[in-house]
Parts: sequence; structure tokens; C-alpha cells
Amino acid sequence: MTDLSDVRPGRAEGDSWDITESVGATALGVAASRAAETAQPEPLIRDEFAFLLVAAAGPAWAQLAGSEPHWIGDDPEAHRIHGIARNYQAVRTHYFDDYFTEVTHEGIRQIVILAAGLDSRAYRLDWPAGTAVYEIDQPKVLHYKTETLQAHGALARAQHVPVPVDLRDDWPADLIAAGFDPEQPTAWLAEGLLPYLPADAQDRLFELVGAHSAPGSRLAVEDFSMDPARYTPEKRAERRARGEQMRASLGLDIDVDALMYTDDQRADAAEWLAAHGWDVDAVASVDEMARLGRGADADELAELGLDSVLLRARLDGVTR
Repeated sequence: MTDLSDVRPGRAEGDSWDITESVGATALGVAASRAAETAQPEPLIRDEFAFLLVAAAGPAWAQLAGSEPHWIGDDPEAHRIHGIARNYQAVRTHYFDDYFTEVTHEGIRQIVILAAGLDSRAYRLDWPAGTAVYEIDQPKVLHYKTETLQAHGALARAQHVPVPVDLRDDWPADLIAAGFDPEQPTAWLAEGLLPYLPADAQDRLFELVGAHSAPGSRLAVEDFSMDPARYTPEKRAERRARGEQMRASLGLDIDVDALMYTDDQRADAAEWLAAHGWDVDAVASVDEMARLGRGADADELAELGLDSVLLRARLDGVTR
């Protein structure tokens, strides 16, 4: 059993990971939720590549991505929490899928997915002709995804351009070297990313996105409250206890809390972007879940760390 809380009790400057390690394992967990949702009788989203991307990491991961969480056993509370988490991932995926449909209808043909992980949108969405999808992430993560998809004969529906670089490095230079044109409007995505960046790195990320965004560019973000009061040892222990079935049945132990940066000085993403020239439209995840028929209790989402804000922003002038 791999216990990430023992291997890596926190984050270190310059740390890196493979797909089953550290932050890479969270990409597997999220893709497993997309696979489980896709297998439901009436799925909110369809990601036909999610299961094969997860299963390629091993049989334990394949079980996690199954249509029914048999590994949980007969614990009704655990099944309910698993359902809430799957619903959340389905709703956020739907929100950002819809975002890309919107921006391409507006004529944007340059897409950048930051910390892409196992995102398969380049392969599963209907992109207009001439669309380029740039994916930035750790080299080992992108290699795993590309190799797995190619081995199964998957074909991208857009010009797919992996950009293997750490977001803490000079990623704009690598992005431009890969063919990105900062003079053209771009649709950016930061999904499942911000909690794994320190507060100052989050600001720097937004600054770099703005500096490389032509007028008419768009940005979509999943923003969480990273107040340290929500990540006390007691609350962290409670969340770890909820994952006991996964540790016992699958031998997978993902301590997500240990991988996140908590900071009560972290900027609110919507406020930061609005103050720097972006026109922002935001919705609380609990409200979006209710709108799509996947309602959840707001307090329970908060306890599970899923009470995010989903936002879309437009840049009509220049950032300031």
C-alpha cells in the first residue's frame, strides 16, 4: 500500500511526480470519477477515454474507475459520499466542456489547458477545424497519457500539442516554442489546479496568463477556499477516515490534503481577475450542481472540500 502522507507529508519546491505519485495520483482519481459517471445509465458527461487511462495504471485503479464502487462494501454512508464526489466531478466537467463549446462558437481556435493531467478533451470534444489544444503538465504525466491513448488507437479531434513543462518553470517560453501565438485570442483552463500552487504562484500564474492573452481571450477556473482553518489536523483526519474503504480494499491511499497549499492570504480568483481587467462570471459549485439535477448539501460539500466556485472570464482589453 502506498501511503502518500508517509511518503510526502507536504510539498517541496521543485517536486515532481509520475502518474501514480503525489499530484499525479489525483489526476487518476478525478479520471476515475469521470469513468464511473460515464458508465451510469444517464450520465451527465461522457468520457470514453477515462476508464482506459485509469485502468492502465493497474488493477486497483481500474476497480476505482468501475461503474459501481463494489470495493466500498455495504457501508451506505460511504456509498453516499462516493456518489456526491462523482456528481461533483461530473458537474465541473460539464461546466468546462460547455465553456469550450461556447468559446469555439465565438471563433477562438487556440486552447491551453494548464496542468492537463488526464484531461481527454482534445480527443473527445467536437472541435472546429483549425483548433489547436495545448496541454501543459509534468513530462511523465503527459507521456503516460499520450502513450496510453496511442496504444489504444485514439485520435485527437484537434491539433493536439503536449507541452511537457512544470508550471513553476518558464512555461510560457515552452508554450510559444511549441507553436502558441500570444497575439491570437486564447481560451485557457485552470481546472483542479489552484490548490496545488502556493498563493504567490497562483498570482504569478494569472499574471502570466494575462500577459500572454490577446483581447478576446477567455479563462475558466475552478477556485477553492484554502483557508487553513478548513485543513486542521482534526479535519484532515476526518477526511482520511472517510477513505478507509479505499485504503483497505484497493491498497490506494491518496492523502489529497497533504498535497495542497493552504493559505489564508490566497487571493479570491474572481476578485483578482476582475481587478486585473477580466470580466468575470462565477457560480458556486453547489448552485451549478442543483441546476443540473445533482444537488448536494452545501455544508457537506464544504466538509468534503468540494465547495468550489466555477468561473469564466473574458478579456476585452489588456490586463493591468
